[in-house]
Amino acid sequence: MLRLALFDLDGTLTDRQAAFSDAVTGLCQARNLPLAAEQWLRAELADRANPTDFTRLRDTFDLHEHPAQLWREYVERIAAAVTCRPEVLEGLTRLRTAAWTIGVITNGASDIQRAKLARTGLAALVDGVAASGDLEIRKPHRALFELAATRCGASLADGGWMVGDNPAGDIGGGHQAGLRTIWLRGRPWPDGLAAPHHVVDDVTDAITILLNETE
Repeated sequence: MLRLALFDLDGTLTDRQAAFSDAVTGLCQARNLPLAAEQWLRAELADRANPTDFTRLRDTFDLHEHPAQLWREYVERIAAAVTCRPEVLEGLTRLRTAAWTIGVITNGASDIQRAKLARTGLAALVDGVAASGDLEIRKPHRALFELAATRCGASLADGGWMVGDNPAGDIGGGHQAGLRTIWLRGRPWPDGLAAPHHVVDDVTDAITILLNETE
């Protein structure tokens, strides 16, 4: 029987926040951008980043740099800075050994999310990836969950698990997709949202729950 586990990326498998700060600082210093531009980037890209953000950056500050070049440099910098802890990689390896099928479902531009997966070593441990930029839709939209399952060679009809830190996007979306859910505690839990099946403080605890399901 196929066992499917879908994981969120930013804030679940990887630490985006520290990498984001390093990438913005490095880009602005390398390009000698004004302080106001750096502050603008920190505000506008705090939750997610897309190529169009750098077109707006150029227009807002009348920069000479080409937006596509700024985007590519930002992608390279954040991918180089993002981290995935060794114990998370080890846990995913154990899941694969236990015959789990592992997918990543993430809100974000396709190229930047896949660059993170490649640089952290996660790409070698997952069977399929669905980024919101692939379909221009975002979690909790069911179609993104369907795409993730399909790319893993699975079907939502067969069930599975969703692990993530975002209550509405990950847990609410997982529920709507018919998946069991594990929430990484941290963000405020919104009123009226169905509770997750499990609540943990660390993604390694979620992996342990999944491994126990195997036994």
